[in-house]
Amino acid sequence: MSGLAAPRIRIPRSVRAGEVFEVRTLIEHPMETGLRHDGSRAPPRDLLERMVVQVNGAPALDVSLRNGTAANPFHVFFLRLDRSSEISFVWTDAQGRQARASHRVTVA
Repeated sequence: MSGLAAPRIRIPRSVRAGEVFEVRTLIEHPMETGLRHDGSRAPPRDLLERMVVQVNGAPALDVSLRNGTAANPFHVFFLRLDRSSEISFVWTDAQGRQARASHRVTVA
């Protein structure tokens, strides 16, 4: 990880084969559009642009984030696995900074 706060991820450590399970992610980021004025000048634009989730290196979710995304974005989505897998997460902001995380989920 370089430049962004560590994301928080809530994901089960183990699931049954074929079971649908919930994944929750939260990353601290101001998501400043640069359009807000405080009387003197606008703050610089600072947005997350993308979140990519891969399962064993294969794309599972690719999200483009826009200026309507709230600060500290919280995402919930569902996955289904047939075998034990490594799930990796990458968030990228407009300056090219990234936050990375990965979790192993065991299929019983």
